[in-house]
Amino acid sequence: MKSADNTFSVEKPEESTGFLLWQVTNLWQREIKKALEEYNLTHSQFVLLASIHWLTIQKQEVTQIVLSSHTKIDPMTTSTVLRALQQRGFIQRQEHATDTRAKTVALTEEGKETIKNAVVVVEKFDSNFFSLLGIKAKELNNNLLTLLENKLK
Repeated sequence: MKSADNTFSVEKPEESTGFLLWQVTNLWQREIKKALEEYNLTHSQFVLLASIHWLTIQKQEVTQIVLSSHTKIDPMTTSTVLRALQQRGFIQRQEHATDTRAKTVALTEEGKETIKNAVVVVEKFDSNFFSLLGIKAKELNNNLLTLLENKLK
């Protein structure tokens, strides 16, 4: 019998997609944090460094706005994290050649070396973590992309 105070639509917590996603996300983030400890990087710092590296390899101009859009990290947080990375000598920021409001962002040699090593560690971790899903990991990625594409419009 359902209590009058029970406002939940599910019988058990494991039937709540949002609750399960929250739990898995926390587990994944906790383990990623451990994987990044040897590089003394936060997950946000890793994501921004990896994105700078990725966009550079793709021959795209890297600005703070491009990074914010690519990573889905808000512009103020992106700026704050980039400032910390610049202080550590991992990136350099300079005025954009044609847009006085924009700053271009590039990895230093130390930043490039650090992120190349950290990417290997994180990709190995991700591979191990998601290996329990087998080929369903591609299906999970497609489902996550569907959510992102529809919720960010």
